[in-house]
Amino acid sequence: MAKLKKSGFLEGAFIATLCIIITKILGVLYVIPFYDIIGEKGGTLYGYAYNIYNIFLIISSAGIPLAISKLTSEYTTLKQDDKKVRMYEIATKAILIFSVASFLICFFFAPLFAKLIIGDLDGGNTISDVTLVIRSISFALLVIPMLSIKRGYLQGHTVILEPSISQIIEQVVRIAIIIIGSYLCVRIFNLPVKYAVVVSTLAACVGGIVTYIYLEIITRKNKNQIGLDVKAKVSKKEDKAIIKKIIAYSIPFIVINLVNNATTFVDMVLIIKTLPKLGFSAVDTEFIGSVFTTWGVKINTIITSIASGLIISLIPNMVKDYNEKNTKSMNQTFNKCLKIILLIVAPLAIFMSAMSTSMWNIFYSPNEYGSLIIKFNIIVIIFDCLYMVVNSLLQSINGEKVIYKSVIIGQLVNVALDIPLMTLFYKLGLPAYYGAIAATLACFLISNIMSMHYLNKEMHLNYKETIESIPRFILSSIILITMLEVFKLFLPVNSASRFTQLINILITGTVCGGVYILLNLKSIMSILPEKIVKKLKIEK
Repeated sequence: MAKLKKSGFLEGAFIATLCIIITKILGVLYVIPFYDIIGEKGGTLYGYAYNIYNIFLIISSAGIPLAISKLTSEYTTLKQDDKKVRMYEIATKAILIFSVASFLICFFFAPLFAKLIIGDLDGGNTISDVTLVIRSISFALLVIPMLSIKRGYLQGHTVILEPSISQIIEQVVRIAIIIIGSYLCVRIFNLPVKYAVVVSTLAACVGGIVTYIYLEIITRKNKNQIGLDVKAKVSKKEDKAIIKKIIAYSIPFIVINLVNNATTFVDMVLIIKTLPKLGFSAVDTEFIGSVFTTWGVKINTIITSIASGLIISLIPNMVKDYNEKNTKSMNQTFNKCLKIILLIVAPLAIFMSAMSTSMWNIFYSPNEYGSLIIKFNIIVIIFDCLYMVVNSLLQSINGEKVIYKSVIIGQLVNVALDIPLMTLFYKLGLPAYYGAIAATLACFLISNIMSMHYLNKEMHLNYKETIESIPRFILSSIILITMLEVFKLFLPVNSASRFTQLINILITGTVCGGVYILLNLKSIMSILPEKIVKKLKIEK
C-alpha cells in the first residue's frame, strides 16, 4: 500500500471539503426516494430518533476526534512520539467506555425521551413509535465513536484524504441500506412505516462497522508512518498528564456541540409546544419541527460541509503555528477561512435562498412551510459557518474560556427568545416559525462578535485582508440577487415536476454562478490550493 500523504492547509481543506460535500450531497439526494417511501409522518419520526442520537453521540465522542487531532499535531510538532501513541491508546479505551454507557442510557431511557419530545401532542406519532426508533438508532453509538478516534489521529498527522474517503464509504453503505430496507418494508412487505424507519436508523450502525474495518486496515498497514509501531513507554506521572490534556482539550468541543445540539432539541420541543397554541394543527406542527431539526438541516449541510472541511484542516495547522508562535501564519490562515465564508459560502447561501422553492420541491414533496422555512434559515447558516470556524480556531489556541462564555450566552439568548419571538411574529401577521429563525440568528451574531473581538484584541489577529474583500462582495452579491430575480420571472419556479425544478437550478446556477466567479476570479484564486491554481494556469 502506498504511503499516507500529508496535506497542507489549503490542500487539506480542499480535500476534506470536497469529500464532505460529496458525503453531504449523497445525504441530501437519498432523501428524495426515502421521503417518497416514508412520507411526512415517517420523516418526522426519523428526525426524532436522530435528534436524540446526536446528543448522545456528542456525549460519547464529539470532543474526542478534534481533540485527538489537536493533541496528535502537538506531540508530533514537539517530537514526543511516546506520548502521542499513549494518548491514542488512552483515548481509545475511554471512548469504548463512553460508547457503551451512552448506548445503555439511550436504549433503556428511550420511553422517557419519547415522552419529553412529543408530550401530550395528539394526532401525530405515538410515544411507542418514537421509543422504538430511538432504541434502534442507539446501536450506532457502539461503533461511530470508535471511528472518530481513528479519523482524529490520522487528521492530526495532516493525513486528510483517507479519513475523508472513509466518510464517503460510511455514507454510501448507510444510504444503500436505508433505500433498499425502507423500500422492502413499505412497498414489498407492506409493513407500517415505523419499521422502515427502524431499518433506516440501524443503517448508521452497519455503515459504521464497514468504515471501521476500512480505517483499521489503513492504520495497520501504515503503523510505522503514524507512530503506532512503537510501544509507548511513559511514566505514571506522564500518563496522568496525558489524561488531563485529553480531558482539557475535549471539553470545549463537547460543550460547544452539546450546547448546540441540546438547543436544537429544545428548539424542537418549544416549537412543538408553542405552535399548537397559535392555531397550528398537530400534523403541521410536527412537520415544521422536523424541517427545523432534520429535513431543512439536510439541505443546509450543502453549505456547512464547506465549514466542516475548513475545520478538519484548520486545527492541526493552527496548533502547529500556535506552538511555533507564528502569529503571521495564523493570521493568514484564518483570513483565508473568512474569505472562503465570504466569497463562497455567502453567495451559495444567497443562491439557495432565492431557489428555496425549487430546492425543496426537488428533495421533498411540495410544501409551503418547507420552502418558506429554508428560504430564510439558509441565510442564518452563513453565520453558523463563521461560528464553527471561529470556535475551532479558539480551540486550537486554548481559548476555552472565551468559547464557554460566547457559546453559552449565545445559546441562552436563542432559547430565551424562541417563544417570545414566535408569539410576536404571529401577532404581527407573520409566520410564527420565523421567530425561531430570528432567535437563532441573534444567537450566532452575539457569539461571533464576542469571539472575534477576543481574537482581535488578545491574539492580535486582524481582519484587514477580509475586510478589503467586502465591497467587491457586496457589489457582486447585488448583481447576483438581481440576476436571480430576473431568472425567476421567466422560469417555472413553482412547478411540481422535479425534473423542471432541477433544470431551473442548473440553468440559473450555471449562468449566475459563472458571472459571480468572473466578478471575483482574482479573490477566489487566492483562496484555492496552490496546486489547483497552477494547474488552472497551465490549462489556460
